[in-house]
Amino acid sequence: MHPRPACYPPPSHDAMAGDARGGLPLLDALVSPVPEGVFPSPVDHRHVLCLHLGAPVPVSYRWDRHERNGVRLHGQFCVVPAGSSTRWIVSRPATSLLLRLSPAMLHDAASAMGMTLHGDALAPAIHIRDAHIERIGWMMKAEARDGHPGGRLFADSLASALAARLLVLGSCRPASPPPGRALPAWRLRQVLDYIEAHLDQDLTLAELAGLAGYSVSHFKSLFRQTVGMPAHQFVLLRRVRRAQALLRDGRMSRTHVALEAGFAHPSHMARCLRRFAAEVAEDSAGHSGAA
Repeated sequence: MHPRPACYPPPSHDAMAGDARGGLPLLDALVSPVPEGVFPSPVDHRHVLCLHLGAPVPVSYRWDRHERNGVRLHGQFCVVPAGSSTRWIVSRPATSLLLRLSPAMLHDAASAMGMTLHGDALAPAIHIRDAHIERIGWMMKAEARDGHPGGRLFADSLASALAARLLVLGSCRPASPPPGRALPAWRLRQVLDYIEAHLDQDLTLAELAGLAGYSVSHFKSLFRQTVGMPAHQFVLLRRVRRAQALLRDGRMSRTHVALEAGFAHPSHMARCLRRFAAEVAEDSAGHSGAA
């Protein structure tokens, strides 16, 4: 049995405290120690974003049958959907800032944005970097440290902003086609080949959907279900991989590399290279092993 972080209240106490004051807050923040070694995270009925605090720490992360490895950097966060537990193998003691978000907030935000969510809505993720979510985390941390001077209303506004940002980032599962539906292999190959041939251009969902022979909304769901990520994220990862290959080759300036890989300018390319470094390294290792 692994120790439960001291800042996690026991589930029964947590629930009773919420009932006593008429419901848990839509968003709260806790600074949690993460012990060295194998650490199963406690199950929470809210969605939990774990922002890493401090020096880089190599970790292994497992959720259901999915496992990933990497180095957690200050400000990066992982997503643990409500009712889930993740298993961590941490190389040394670490500290996380936990943002616990009411699942109802995602559905409220989606409704306001004209979207429909089904089921758990939030997808598990690791090593995500987003400046907007970091700022929300630091504000919630300051509120907790100072005794919540902004009151429940301020925390509620941050909860709404966090839910909307998660929707914008594509961290939430949209309404999906029936189980088992996916892009046919030949259509998927046609789309992937087109993406590779036009990475330097301003691709749109409409042209990719038209190429596959589907409406935009249907194509978005089918592509994500087939590939495991939204189309825009897949294209960005492919651009990062091309940029890395061209930079290693060394025959082009960074400006030309950025344009050739489809980035607006070198600084945009540099931000994306930093953001997706772990994902690209893992993807490369996977392809090498398969070969």
